[in-house]
Amino acid sequence: MTISGRPRPRLIVIVGPTGVGKTAMALHLAGRWGGEIVSADSMQVYRGMDIGTAKPTSDQRRQIPHHLLDVVDPDESFHASRYCDLARGVIVRLHGEKKPVFVVGGTGLYVRALLGGLIDGPGRDETLRQELKEEMERSGKGCVYGRLLKSDPRAAARINPHDGVRIVRALEILELTGRSIVDHQDDHRFRERPYEALMIGLMPDREQLQAGIDRRTERMIADGFVEEVRGLLERGYDGSLKSMQSLGYRHLVACLAGQTDLEEAVRRIKRDTRRYAKRQMTWFAAEREINWLAPDDCFAAVEMVGRFLDER
Repeated sequence: MTISGRPRPRLIVIVGPTGVGKTAMALHLAGRWGGEIVSADSMQVYRGMDIGTAKPTSDQRRQIPHHLLDVVDPDESFHASRYCDLARGVIVRLHGEKKPVFVVGGTGLYVRALLGGLIDGPGRDETLRQELKEEMERSGKGCVYGRLLKSDPRAAARINPHDGVRIVRALEILELTGRSIVDHQDDHRFRERPYEALMIGLMPDREQLQAGIDRRTERMIADGFVEEVRGLLERGYDGSLKSMQSLGYRHLVACLAGQTDLEEAVRRIKRDTRRYAKRQMTWFAAEREINWLAPDDCFAAVEMVGRFLDER
């Protein structure tokens, strides 16, 4: 319950795939208990990227204070380590003010890093990483995955053969430390966690989620998503930026460049958003501490949060 005799901050964490209704649930719960919301979304940190990231509206932000929105410009770097540093500062302050903290978002890495910390692995080695990426481009992911399978079979067993980012990181850590990334992860698992967390996951049925994604995409277009992307390009944010290559934005960058028409761009946004939601569900399904609810089951969520906050 405590660290060094002090009570640990309590967090209500609401996760789930994109378009499932996390914001609506969080607003309902935070409003009931006078809490504030800390975003856990890797895209909502960017200023000027509002429609395509489904950022909470001005009215919603006036209703309930939100944190970690509009943190950096689209051409600035942002990563899980910086997210954790900023989020922890907000959580400490809100805990001191005795306000319930609701961490809400679909970026599983940010949530995992916040609750458990980042592993004590080495920092990025740009030269080695570039060599591995170039090898992957020359020989294909299958070949580099085969190298990982031979040199670190335990890590290979935990990594999707098509996940180039994680394959490269596992090989990088092995090369730099002589130890498997699995050993670093296992060492990390025995640390005391800094927070007490209630994790709530929202999971609709497949057809409901797909229909919701399609409707939300069409609403984004109607709300001015194309104009938002055009404005970012006109302000000098290049389409090759990491932020501009994200879901929805890269499709409309291509559309505005004349590489496809709007109808095809919208079709691809819907398709790729469905694929992204599937990856999110796979990630969160591996988190054993999540309590799964239907997106509209506010009654069960209220009971769950009430019991958690009363456990003093």
